[in-house]
Amino acid sequence: MAFILPDLPYAKTAFGEDMSAETFDYHHGKHHNAYVVKANELVAADASLQGKSLLELINSSKGGLFNQVGQIWNHSFFWLGLSPETQEPTGKLADLINEGFGSTDALIEKLKAEAVGHFASGWAALNLKDGKLEVTSYHDADTPVAHGATPLFILDVWEHAYYIDYRNARPSYADTILKKHVNWAWVAENLDGNGAERANQPG
Repeated sequence: MAFILPDLPYAKTAFGEDMSAETFDYHHGKHHNAYVVKANELVAADASLQGKSLLELINSSKGGLFNQVGQIWNHSFFWLGLSPETQEPTGKLADLINEGFGSTDALIEKLKAEAVGHFASGWAALNLKDGKLEVTSYHDADTPVAHGATPLFILDVWEHAYYIDYRNARPSYADTILKKHVNWAWVAENLDGNGAERANQPG
């Protein structure tokens, strides 16, 4: 079974100018799709890889294949973590945020600093570790699921994620998405430890 480009869980126009339809056309329709196409080509060329899921390949490959499957998973997880409507954390997630950072605003500032301060391409991430929230980042196609982390949310800080709408202003992009467009309800669902599987695909 070949990997597929997953559908977006919202319309490409749902975010208005904060993340334009043109950005979705390129970021989802071209960049994300290119990783899917290349991963399928690499898997088709090696019988020992066929039938393995994204997570299995992430945790057993390196080099070119790792880059493709890592980026498929990262992007799929990223799209699911976005919401056209502004939300607020509630319940257990809100409690963990207050325990770890003092407030949602403080967590957002921590995530923004991680995203803006990350050199070159990569991902800013919110993970659950030992029952507590952790903010970190990953370079290039690296991914939390390659390190045994429990992923809750990731923010794409590759230039192609924001250049159409924000040019080189990564801080403005990070500020807008983190303050207005995090799907906190979905982040809370990932506290059950199944977030990695939610972006997985069978091979």
